[in-house]
Amino acid sequence: MSVQTDSTPAVVTYLRSLKAVRERSKQVFDLVVSGNADYWDWHEDKFATVIDACSAILEQRDFGTNYDKIPPHCRANHFRTTTPTPIDRIAALEAHPSFPKDPVKQAAVLIDLYVVSVLLDAGAGNTWSYTETEGGKEVWRGGRSEGIAIASYHMFVDGVFSATKGDPLRVDAAALKALTPEILAKHFQVTETNPMSGLEGRTSLLSQLGGALEARPDIVKSGRPGDILFYFEPKLQTGTGGKPVLSLEAFWATLFDLLSPIWPSRTTLPTHPDYVLGDVWVAPSLARSLDKRGAARTEGDDLVPFHKLTQWLCYSLIEPIEGVAKWSVDRGAGQTGLPEYRNGGLLVDHGLITIRSDALPVGAYPNGREGLPVLPPSHPAVVEWRAVTVVALDKIHEGICAKLGITSSQLSLAQVLEASTWKGGREIAAQKRSNGGPPIEIISDGTVF
Repeated sequence: MSVQTDSTPAVVTYLRSLKAVRERSKQVFDLVVSGNADYWDWHEDKFATVIDACSAILEQRDFGTNYDKIPPHCRANHFRTTTPTPIDRIAALEAHPSFPKDPVKQAAVLIDLYVVSVLLDAGAGNTWSYTETEGGKEVWRGGRSEGIAIASYHMFVDGVFSATKGDPLRVDAAALKALTPEILAKHFQVTETNPMSGLEGRTSLLSQLGGALEARPDIVKSGRPGDILFYFEPKLQTGTGGKPVLSLEAFWATLFDLLSPIWPSRTTLPTHPDYVLGDVWVAPSLARSLDKRGAARTEGDDLVPFHKLTQWLCYSLIEPIEGVAKWSVDRGAGQTGLPEYRNGGLLVDHGLITIRSDALPVGAYPNGREGLPVLPPSHPAVVEWRAVTVVALDKIHEGICAKLGITSSQLSLAQVLEASTWKGGREIAAQKRSNGGPPIEIISDGTVF
């Protein structure tokens, strides 16, 4: 598949951009709010309820007014657990005898870990869990994102992702290409009684990552993800006080270009079939709205991009770039909120959005209408749900800041995602459903949610 160059078609460049995620999601959101979408209705009277709930988690329960203590939404947070006893696995990694001394090289090690861990971090299902032991004694047990993070951490420290003898703390192309579902199953403790959704998809994603790294020595010279820092190091601008400044726009474009070959070819443009678009989906309601208005149709104007895993990865990599390498990041318009089932579930479980009765066929409810719908990520109802989530998260961020009397520079969207909406979505899901799952079950292939 083609990589992005100066000759890349404008529509491809646009659909791969963060700008397109917000703009196209806003178009779908407006349809939902106006009652012209196919599946969802917006209930403005519930918005204050969501703001109150999210604000309470932040200020009344977890952080008070210490907003600067709230970490940004990133993978690093999942390697630090507090129950049953506090364990800081990143600190343990930094104390490893193979951990480098130079700050940029340290950040490169963390980027290696975060890349594989994020790409493994799709929905594992409601029953899978991971048990961490030390000296034969259980020290932690859990599932979902934290379980996947901790399992991937131990694989990393044990050198499973490294083919370089004597250097376990790295991820390289050769090791990734050698992975099999059986290897992942072993390290994720998958059994008949502890099944994991999307195991084949995860294996394929990491194997393809190996191929993508191998194919781009211009970006990652030695075939490891952390090399992206050494690609940017000589290109950095100089900011206030001589601090190196990295452009988020340039980093996003390069990261997307590097990873584009690994994504399944879900949606393509008929006139540009060789270009991978990634996490991009058809929204029929968007196409119909254009037709109703008599608007001129152009190729791709019914597509909505989300790029959830790439965005989650970008959020995660920015953390060591700023916190360890000590570079400054010029965010520009910034990233969007993540359209995944925790943030999206928050909206549904609080009644801010509701799916229309009889909008889905009976076949979407395996346990009857009283049960949850089960849908693939490509379903238009899921596309609309995710688009509304992107815009709602911006509005929730604004609403929380207004309620607390602070600015968006005091409390960022990334902090709201970490300490409020994602956490709040998980907590209300646990209240609503015994398994803590989302209000819509997504058929996961391990590459979207």
